[in-house]
Amino acid sequence: MTHTIAVVGGTGPQGRGLAYRFALAGHTVVIGSRSAERATEKAEEIAARVAENGGSGTLSGATNADAAAGADLVLLAVPWDGYQELVADLASVLDGKTVISCVNPLAFDAAGPYGLTLPESAAELTQAAVPGAKVVGAFHHVAALSLWKTPEPLSHEDVLVCGDDPESKDVVAELARTVSGQRGIDAGALRIARQLEPFTAVLINVNKRYKVRSGLHLAGLPDDARA
Repeated sequence: MTHTIAVVGGTGPQGRGLAYRFALAGHTVVIGSRSAERATEKAEEIAARVAENGGSGTLSGATNADAAAGADLVLLAVPWDGYQELVADLASVLDGKTVISCVNPLAFDAAGPYGLTLPESAAELTQAAVPGAKVVGAFHHVAALSLWKTPEPLSHEDVLVCGDDPESKDVVAELARTVSGQRGIDAGALRIARQLEPFTAVLINVNKRYKVRSGLHLAGLPDDARA
């Protein structure tokens, strides 16, 4: 099954990488940005790479609101700063849709990145702002460069998926195949995003220390968990 997926924040590294993976797998992808012109330019860049690697999906660009309005899945891949204002602006077009949040509330200082201590996760804040949406947390831990550098599945990584709507969570778990080649792992209810989001800071620190692009893989799962 293919989807029309709006990638809000698709001009950034994480959004670009995920849009590339979605289109490579045959989905229709609309890059969203505050500037439709900038979104179109980024869509053309990604489309060229998709074509080079034999992908069958299509890409186009639009404003964030127009991209979200025409999609059945909306991925929010924007920085934490300004995130809540963006969601408030898009609330009317996000209502009733499956919304995927890969936003990580992080801060940085001289000692490196760290997760912000918040009463709720970014994903939960999105759900509170748009009660009619079906919010799913996913794709928090996959490095942007890993997504973009190769068309090969990142089979050494797991995509952890959390949410309160079983049907939407199932759709996103299947969409994870575009990244890892395997089904996403059901990590529980949406509140688990409180733990998933800040863990990204751990991976950034590890990657910086060892000069790698490590990912998250869960050992000990039954074979059918990723099938």
